[in-house]
Amino acid sequence: MTTVCTICARGGSKGVPRKNVRDLMGKPLIVHSIEQAQSCPQIDAVYVSTDDDEIAQVARDAGAIVPFKRPESLATSEAGKLPVIIHLVEEIIASGVEVTKIIDLDPTSPLRTIEDITAAFELLDNETDAVITGYVADKNPYFNMVEPQSDGNIRLVKKIEGNIVSRQVAPDVYSMNASIYVWHEHTLALGLWEGRTRLHVMPHERSVDIDNEIDFKLVELLMREEHERNIKNGQ
Repeated sequence: MTTVCTICARGGSKGVPRKNVRDLMGKPLIVHSIEQAQSCPQIDAVYVSTDDDEIAQVARDAGAIVPFKRPESLATSEAGKLPVIIHLVEEIIASGVEVTKIIDLDPTSPLRTIEDITAAFELLDNETDAVITGYVADKNPYFNMVEPQSDGNIRLVKKIEGNIVSRQVAPDVYSMNASIYVWHEHTLALGLWEGRTRLHVMPHERSVDIDNEIDFKLVELLMREEHERNIKNGQ
């Protein structure tokens, strides 16, 4: 029985060019996720799917397995992530590895902790098909998220009986942060919404996903502050 970590990293990026190999606190961005996976006791092996030769070499140098170059059809900006993961897992199984569970880490979300990975993994029981991660949303569809109607009027996205006078009393909603996904091998094809899905809640400050230059600078700032705290505390 093997739990594999999958990391999917395209070479193309419009928001932050070459972000997966861009230096972040002294190492390429993707290496932070590889090292987290390697430090997680539940993970037996780390695999990277990429269409980019430089990313592949950086990943191999960090100790990850890059079994192939991702097909061009799965390397476009329109390609969904799930087909990429399924393709990678199928290739891993074809190589003779008995995969039982999959933990996917997004390389653009390096602020997660090993404890987050472990907590998400432990939510995947026999009654669960998939686990996702997210944080308490700063906007709430019951209170301050609106959408246009067919008649041109603007209304709340979700309606509920009674008046919601503040976000604090509205029903809890969460924003997915795309940081961690967990599946059984036999439930992977169900994706996120065709089966039974559970949520591991992470704080907002560990949920930043790098999609543009501001995100990259914010992640770098938060990581530097954490590093300085650890030094101050003798860790």
